[in-house]
Amino acid sequence: MEELVKFVQDEFVTRKEFPKFGAGDTITVYYEISEGEKTRTQFFKGVVIQVKGTGTSQTFTIRKMSGTIGVERIFPINLPALQKIEINKKGSVRRKRIYYFRGLTGKKARIKEKRM
Repeated sequence: MEELVKFVQDEFVTRKEFPKFGAGDTITVYYEISEGEKTRTQFFKGVVIQVKGTGTSQTFTIRKMSGTIGVERIFPINLPALQKIEINKKGSVRRKRIYYFRGLTGKKARIKEKRM
């Protein structure tokens, strides 16, 4: 059964090439929104909290601060509405999933930038 699912995913699901990113990176995701007959491009800029799954079922969670309220959004990597992903900063974190980041405020909520 797993071979059949893998075959269908390889044959029929179109993959887009995005840059490699991980937890702690600050990225901007551009995606398409359709409102009635019109479509427009919107972006979501924030810190990657986690990257989960493999292959075509991979998802990633982004967190941004909107005023004093934290907003998180989960994007599937093969979402047809995704147009592009830009990496703004590479973050230096020790964990794969930085859920502790939700509870931090002020200077503690900063992530060190990784030197390239």
